[in-house]
Amino acid sequence: MKAVFYYFERDFRKWTRGRVNVFASLVRPAAWLVLVGMTFPAKFTDNYLAFITPSILVMTVLFSSLQGGTLIIFDKMLGFMNKFLALPAPRESLLLGKILFISTRGLIQATVLLLMAAVLGVRIQSPINIVLIYLTLFLFAVFFSALSAMIGLQLSDHDSYASVNSMISMPLFFASSALMPYEVMPDWLRTLARLNPVSYAIDSTRALFEGGIPVQGILGLAAAALVMLLIGTYQFRKATV
Repeated sequence: MKAVFYYFERDFRKWTRGRVNVFASLVRPAAWLVLVGMTFPAKFTDNYLAFITPSILVMTVLFSSLQGGTLIIFDKMLGFMNKFLALPAPRESLLLGKILFISTRGLIQATVLLLMAAVLGVRIQSPINIVLIYLTLFLFAVFFSALSAMIGLQLSDHDSYASVNSMISMPLFFASSALMPYEVMPDWLRTLARLNPVSYAIDSTRALFEGGIPVQGILGLAAAALVMLLIGTYQFRKATV
């Protein structure tokens, strides 16, 4: 656990030293919430801001998690990765440290969004639901953080990763239940959205905002995160740079 914390602390300090980057990463999701939630016309709901808030939360965590692969590429290009892999500490501690930092960064951004949504009038039914929202977002972040770390381990430059990131993130978000409910989607889009893991996280978060407890959704995200962690652990143990 000490090794995991050291890797986490290293990335966290590096992130917080870039004040402009920190400011931008916190303001950008709030801008999405205001610009999309308060200006996008929607005929299927009386309160589109309340409908879109869970989507923006999940989107923020998704984009933040997928950026995690750049941390791996950064360490590879500067020669840190081969040194980390040669240390006595278990190799998976590097993966877990990255995931912990990426997930924490995403939850900090989510906190800003939740505060902004509360100011704009979006309400959550109970404190338990708030805790479960954070748990849902954390499990979702672990899944995609592990995925991004594995992709970053296989690629060698930022341009390649940026291309893969765009290829993954935008289709996942727009082919989900983020912007509209399933009932108003075309049949082909509804099928894709129901198979989309992003929709799974959005639906669970939306249910929590409405006062429900989506046990199946949370357990599904936990199982998916665990599987991705196991695959990532195996890959990092076998990695050579």
